[in-house]
Amino acid sequence: MEPNHFEQERYDRAKKRVKKITGFYSHLLVYVVINLMIFVINVQELDPGEGYFEWHNFTTLFFWGIGLLAHGLSVFMPYVVLGKNWEEKKIKELMEKERESKWE
Repeated sequence: MEPNHFEQERYDRAKKRVKKITGFYSHLLVYVVINLMIFVINVQELDPGEGYFEWHNFTTLFFWGIGLLAHGLSVFMPYVVLGKNWEEKKIKELMEKERESKWE
């Protein structure tokens, strides 16, 4: 393979990575904005003498936070679960299967 092909491949991988990072930060921004809105609405609806620190006021923050954490781990630590070269190995495996099926 020629060097230009390798450069294009590296560029494509970097572009894909940047897209994943951008997606995470967009998710984080929406998470913060929506949870701030929920906080303001909940504070406005408090009865006199009622405390804010009750479970129902934090359920969205908590469960969505778990999803956001999983998203962040998949973007910034993708190799923890599947290993560093998992994606490349899987691509090669699928290409090999496709090549074998063409001969049959």
